[in-house]
Amino acid sequence: MAAPRKFDPETRERAVRMYQDRISQAGDSKRGARRYVGEILGINEATLRNWVEGRYGSTDPGAGQGSGDPVAELTALRRENAELRRANEILKTATAFFAAAEVDRRLR
Repeated sequence: MAAPRKFDPETRERAVRMYQDRISQAGDSKRGARRYVGEILGINEATLRNWVEGRYGSTDPGAGQGSGDPVAELTALRRENAELRRANEILKTATAFFAAAEVDRRLR
């Protein structure tokens, strides 16, 4: 069983952006930037390194969204698409249910 996640995705993305900004603007080394951001946000330097090198960012500070492994990006987009389709089906079912309940209520 995986350990519970301590930081939400927004915090992770923010930390990676801060790291990338620190490297590009202040000219810090990668480790110096991790230390700086880690101290500010209370994140372990190794954890931040994993986020930067993993799925939450790229080691290239100038990289924008969409950079990185195209296969991984495609897989993530397909997963998101499937999740959105499931959510859409649930919403359609709920809409039909509540519409039928409203019609039934009006007939009484």
